[in-house]
Amino acid sequence: MPSGQRSPLTERPWIPTAALVLLAVVLGAVVLPASWRPLPVLATVLLVLAFVVTESVQLDVEVRRQTFSVTPIEFVVVIGLVEVGGLWTAVARAVALVVVQVQQSYAPAKAVFNVALAVLEATVAVAVLDAFHDSDIASPTTWLALVLAILAAVVCSVTCIASVITLTERPPGWRFWVRAMVPQFVIGPVSVAAGVTALLLGKTHTWAWVLVLPLLIALVAVFRLSASATRERRSVQRVYDFARQVEGVTPDEAGTRQMVAAVRELLNADKVALWLPPYLDEPPRLVVAGDGVTTYDGPGDPEDLLRRRAVEPGAAGPVLVAAGKATAAEAVALARRGAQEVLGAPVTTAAGEPGYLEVCDRRSDVVSFSEGDRSALDSMLTHVNAAIRQQQLLTQIRYDADHDRLTGLPNRQRLAAAIDQLLGADPIGARAGLVLAALDNHTEIVDTLGHAAADELLLVTAGLLREHAPPDAMVARMEGEQFAVLLPGLSQVAAERAARRLREATSTRARVAGLDLEVTLTVGVAAAPAHGTDSGTLMQRADVALLAAASESGGVASYHQVLDQQSLRRLQLGTELEQAMADGQISVVFQPIIDARTSDIVSVETLVRWAHPRFGAIPPDDFIHLAEQIGRIGPLTDHVLDLALARCRRWLDQDIALSVAVNLSARCLSEPDLVERVEQALRRHGVPGELLILELTEGSVVDDSVRSSSVLEDLHTLGLRLSMDDFGTGYSSLSQLRQLPIDEVKIDKSFVLGMSTSQGESFIARSIIELAHNLGLRVVAEGVEDELTRKLLTEMGCDKLQGFLLSRPLPDDKLEKWLLARTGVRSAAPGAQHRRLFVRV
Repeated sequence: MPSGQRSPLTERPWIPTAALVLLAVVLGAVVLPASWRPLPVLATVLLVLAFVVTESVQLDVEVRRQTFSVTPIEFVVVIGLVEVGGLWTAVARAVALVVVQVQQSYAPAKAVFNVALAVLEATVAVAVLDAFHDSDIASPTTWLALVLAILAAVVCSVTCIASVITLTERPPGWRFWVRAMVPQFVIGPVSVAAGVTALLLGKTHTWAWVLVLPLLIALVAVFRLSASATRERRSVQRVYDFARQVEGVTPDEAGTRQMVAAVRELLNADKVALWLPPYLDEPPRLVVAGDGVTTYDGPGDPEDLLRRRAVEPGAAGPVLVAAGKATAAEAVALARRGAQEVLGAPVTTAAGEPGYLEVCDRRSDVVSFSEGDRSALDSMLTHVNAAIRQQQLLTQIRYDADHDRLTGLPNRQRLAAAIDQLLGADPIGARAGLVLAALDNHTEIVDTLGHAAADELLLVTAGLLREHAPPDAMVARMEGEQFAVLLPGLSQVAAERAARRLREATSTRARVAGLDLEVTLTVGVAAAPAHGTDSGTLMQRADVALLAAASESGGVASYHQVLDQQSLRRLQLGTELEQAMADGQISVVFQPIIDARTSDIVSVETLVRWAHPRFGAIPPDDFIHLAEQIGRIGPLTDHVLDLALARCRRWLDQDIALSVAVNLSARCLSEPDLVERVEQALRRHGVPGELLILELTEGSVVDDSVRSSSVLEDLHTLGLRLSMDDFGTGYSSLSQLRQLPIDEVKIDKSFVLGMSTSQGESFIARSIIELAHNLGLRVVAEGVEDELTRKLLTEMGCDKLQGFLLSRPLPDDKLEKWLLARTGVRSAAPGAQHRRLFVRV
């Protein structure tokens, strides 16, 4: 019969019992009447008492659900067969068995089975004795007959038991026959010898029984010691066998089930449960071993009384709770398990809280858990703990291989496996969106505040993505500042919508290293199967989309085939940037800025241009952002600064004072050597600091990391002026500028271009000018393209004007021609050293 499958006879124990009773009655009716003698009342009563004593001293042998007892009862059987005959011996033993079994609460079917088996044993013994036709106790033939009778009874008993096991469970192995036969074949002849000796002495002299009694007591004591030693040996053997089984289990779920099944088998338990707490990305687990049982109520409940008592720190070894001695609360805990006895013990884990192992009931119909079982389970726990720790160590290794150590999110390798598994399950119909998100200001945080603060910001971002991603999405950490979100079941359009919602939901300010920092993500989207049917293709195309999103104002882009060529173009531009500066491909143009009242040219804004030999004119936003991404914005800024200051130096050599303005990227402000590089450039070109203006973006000026540093003050100390570019498009207020060394603000041209047609835009410009003047700041208006706008700005008190009305950005040679054609020269102002240029009307 397959393991774990039970015979119908297991549920109907009366069937084999009735069969044995019928066999005992039929054979007894044939054999036992021949041994009839008049009833010796006193001898029979003494015989019953002797049977009761010897039946209570036994060695129990368990075979699954059956328990079989080995006792020194043959001594009493020999005396009974000789003194009162087989019939009354069978009756005396049956009565003694009833008394003992009622006292020990045997199951009715088991009790009747044992009585029938005792009668059958007596019947077989009588039949063997009758075959010898010799009843002289002094005859060696009688001695041999008694030995053979006892051994025949043993063989009959073991055979009947083996038959029942075969019918109800499965055929017992050779170990059963060895365990059942060997002790009986040793004890049987010894018991016969002791019994014959006692009978011979009793017939020689009546008082010889006084000598026989100590012999009987010694025999019982020796048997008791033997039984105890056998139990201890079996307990040690069980632990040894368990250790060997556990050594061979696999470090996975199947191995855990094997281990629990081994505990059940070696303790011969009805069911065993192992509860393990959650560990890393594994949920809590309840593993149960039992016939047809996969789970049951109790061990998985943290508030369960028996579990709490077993795992509490003060518990001294496994806790045993039995129904006969249980309190009301313990009885309820036993009832929810459907058990009469429970052995519970804690299991050591790496999860910070203990696991729990419990063993419910013996499968045996007689034997209950003993101290030996508690000790055996305690020893087994050493091996269970070692196996669990090994499993969790391997789980940790696998987890570390698949997860990012900082955030605990799945890494690129785990994400790729998840994508391939998702798409491979349904190659035709599977749909999924992949979102790659890059943290915008990660590099600046690293450069300004260090890696610890950057890691803190990454943890914040990981938490935001976990919080706002759909429930079935997988959030992963790629590398550096990049994250990924796998969206199962979404089409390309749905994935794009989800990506935009995710970007909006995670755009916030976070407290990092004591500062309020902006959390913004740039997002690229790819979708399967439209953009790829495997992880490598899908991730590569999401990365291409991410690069495209970095140059788009919305911050979100989806993959398109055109982007592949753009990515190749960006890659080539990135590799050529340094050489382009050296070869003069990257140059500057200048746009004049005039005083609104006097029309003096007060400065020129320096704008960078790249004339690529293959791709033509590269838009500044494209390669400036590229330089920021690849970490070359510093050299590019130095290149532009050198060109601007060289132009300023040439004007100084002509005795003309004309300031140059250079745009400064937000990332440059986080470079630790920025101030030193600017100072060296001024010194290298011999230009005083007051002739240099650095234009800063609004976002970079109000960023907490910049405000908390001294970079703006240090730049201002060089004598140069700081201008806030594109004012009005960010999140700052003029009141914030009071705390910063800003000299002027530039009204964004989006407000200036609409002044002549929109009263609202005109009102905004007027408000900025008035508030800036109240704060002591000068105001520059860029985007002036008509006389009406110029007139309105002048009337509002705007300090400087810039735009196509005056001049477009011009390269150096054309700027010289424009200056000669459009400007005149004023003498130096009082206290100034150099002459000034002005635009002739």
